[in-house]
Amino acid sequence: MEIYIHIPFCIRKCKYCAFYSIVNGNIDDYVNALCTEMKMRSCDEEVETVYIGGGTPTVLTTVQIAKIINALNDNFNLTNCIEWTIEANPGTVDSNYLQELRRLGINRLSLGVQSFNDKLLNIIGRIHNQNEAIEIIKSAKNIFDNVSVDLMYGLPEQTFKDVCESIDTAANLKVNHISIYGLEIEKGTVFYNEQNKLKLPDDDLTADMYEYITHELPRLGYKRYEISNYAQIGFESHHNLGYWNDVKYIGLGAAAHSYNGIKRQSNIANVNEYIEGIKQGRDVSILEEIVTTQAAMEEFCFLSLRTSAGIDMNKFYNKFGTSIEKIFAESLKKLQRQNMIEVVEGHIKLTEYGMKFGNAAFAEFIL
Repeated sequence: MEIYIHIPFCIRKCKYCAFYSIVNGNIDDYVNALCTEMKMRSCDEEVETVYIGGGTPTVLTTVQIAKIINALNDNFNLTNCIEWTIEANPGTVDSNYLQELRRLGINRLSLGVQSFNDKLLNIIGRIHNQNEAIEIIKSAKNIFDNVSVDLMYGLPEQTFKDVCESIDTAANLKVNHISIYGLEIEKGTVFYNEQNKLKLPDDDLTADMYEYITHELPRLGYKRYEISNYAQIGFESHHNLGYWNDVKYIGLGAAAHSYNGIKRQSNIANVNEYIEGIKQGRDVSILEEIVTTQAAMEEFCFLSLRTSAGIDMNKFYNKFGTSIEKIFAESLKKLQRQNMIEVVEGHIKLTEYGMKFGNAAFAEFIL
């Protein structure tokens, strides 16, 4: 089992961000509510990973983070937890703060860098600059054994050279893990409202950026283990792999999602309503879906297909009592004809071409 904790507070909302987060709020009351929710949902099942995400978790003081971690230890079985990740914005932490996080048991740091170009950072609304990002990565590398950075491509006014320089900078800093995301203009974001004014790279340039990233990172020693994620050997995100490999997870906090293998649910996406509901001892979750066998088959396939390991055909048979070839016969034939998948040693994997157009491949596994 995995645990995800959502910290929905930010100093400033980034212009591309569609995750639930707010700029102002009562953090102390929220932390108290989180700790109470943990008591309400405590269990003895072994937890393999903990991920504290946001928002910007590092707007919290280390005292507040310590309170969350203590409550986790009090209410869940973390004896064999192998990975404790926290997301951080380079503009909200310093070396002393990071050292305290490490002392509290955090062993993996995920830094939302997005770019090493000051002009682009300003355009997308980040609060840090290039030098701050570089210096905090250097500090983090001296404190944590596992440091990840997020980068983006397809940003307004971004050039091919910008992408090359960001990749080179991250690699030269010897970060252990790199997540790279193409910009998506999502409803509810500042960019969505301003999209007619944005000077976005054209499709050809964006494709060139993608091709460079997917070929350069492996050359630099970062294996592509999932569509958007690259890691040095042994530094893959255990938490994210759990999502893609059908592991159960508990989501704590406003807007956090949970999955117990039978149903999916999410907490209400409103900090004040979440705090008040927890104070009153109410269930703050909303049932999203009872996972039918058909839905479980679909998700098993398109989530596994995101990874470099692909779909384990034997695992599918053992889980569902039938072969994947029987359930998805036409889809498999179609994707093979299109050179989007290949079968290797009992695993169905996306080809390099299939990775590029993953969403089209995933859609074939919707029954």
